[in-house]
Amino acid sequence: MKKTLLFLFCAVTAAMSGMAITDNQTYEPVNGIKVVNKWIFDREHTGEAYTSNAICSQRARTAVMDDGIIYVSRSEELTVIVGNDTLAQSVIHRFNAADGSPLPDLPLTLDGAPYTRFLGVASIGVDHFHHIWVAPMTSTAQNTVPIYMVNTETGELTLVVEMNKDGIMQRTDYCDVMGDLTGEQAECNIMTLAGATAEPGFPTAYRMHLEQGATEWEGGFEGDYYIDYVDFYPETNTGFSLAPVVKMVLNTEDEEKLYSGELFYVDCFGRDPVLYDISGSLIDTFEETSDDVKQTDKNANGVAEFTLEGRNFLAYPKGQYDKNGNGCQIYVCELGEGMALSGLTKYWQLPADSLGKVSDSGLRVHCINTAKSVDDEGNEVITLFTFKAYNGMGIYEIGVNVGGEEPGPGLKGDVDGNGAVNVSDVTALVNMILGVVPKDEERADVDGNGTVNVSDVTALVNIILGVTQ
Repeated sequence: MKKTLLFLFCAVTAAMSGMAITDNQTYEPVNGIKVVNKWIFDREHTGEAYTSNAICSQRARTAVMDDGIIYVSRSEELTVIVGNDTLAQSVIHRFNAADGSPLPDLPLTLDGAPYTRFLGVASIGVDHFHHIWVAPMTSTAQNTVPIYMVNTETGELTLVVEMNKDGIMQRTDYCDVMGDLTGEQAECNIMTLAGATAEPGFPTAYRMHLEQGATEWEGGFEGDYYIDYVDFYPETNTGFSLAPVVKMVLNTEDEEKLYSGELFYVDCFGRDPVLYDISGSLIDTFEETSDDVKQTDKNANGVAEFTLEGRNFLAYPKGQYDKNGNGCQIYVCELGEGMALSGLTKYWQLPADSLGKVSDSGLRVHCINTAKSVDDEGNEVITLFTFKAYNGMGIYEIGVNVGGEEPGPGLKGDVDGNGAVNVSDVTALVNMILGVVPKDEERADVDGNGTVNVSDVTALVNIILGVTQ
């Protein structure tokens, strides 16, 4: 029986390779807000389909979602011959954000030649006007951080600006961009932090600014290219340490300063996220937050702020991978009164189980970004993208009406009870038949013959493939 079940499971998985698999978790509503997983592609839920994919690589460090497409950047992937040299070209892998299905790759070029810089796309992101950008890791031997805009039709890169380290030549890993990279529709600000390979790290932040309508970039700290910070949390820290992440915050209280990025979060190795302002002052910390919102392991770096129906939220990593039971999850929390970190209220841990529990070799970064839309009834919906290098990614929807009707046994083939019929139901059914989990006879008896066995798997596969209804 086990061989038969395995054969059927592999068959349906292959047949549905372009269709969504969910995390098979149920999330309770909090304060009238719901969350559902639309699809997931990771070690925990899709196994070899993920681990054999090109994005399962320690060179595929960052990813971003924009306008219905996911972009995963991977450095040094394709082997290309240039003259007598064998080089490794960077690639952007693309996926449909609606269902996770793959889209054509973008091999990257610069000045008509393959883009082959070492860790050339360590950082990928999108500005607020749908311009996809990439940036390389830079070392202590490099005085600038080039920021490239990506032609999402051809893969051609265009140099936008080289961030000037002004002689303070520390390593940089991950960047953030706010506003319009072209300067045509809004100002633009770019930031990155000095990283390190060991504690205590360095206190240096780099920043450049472009006024709307201008063509010349300038230093982003009142004309200076960098600033050395002196305030840290905890107070014993003296630098930003390993693979730090910076995330500027929209100024929603002043439309004229919407993209000024004067406030920004910093998350780095061994500590919770903190909020700074552009002068170097430490504005807010996790010092007075409740224990249930503190990171159970502080060595993963990433943060995203968003609003939903007038409420302010913060998403950040619960932890790294296998420490303290972690599995590359994130916390989604509502900020306190006045957007204070001290008042954080935890809503969910996503996924409830795991993306995966395999070391990413110390990359630290956990990418989180969101998009807002409105449903047919006028309710706001947040689409949240989570990506942890070498472990997986997924899409969640957050809102008052997401997920449709409450799931129930009336939907034929909905073995896991999540309101949809797909390959996750095959997993649930196989586990019931093998005794891994208790049987739910009403849901599991797909063919309706009064018993639960391999014939129900066949019936379920046929339903999913559209052979029967």
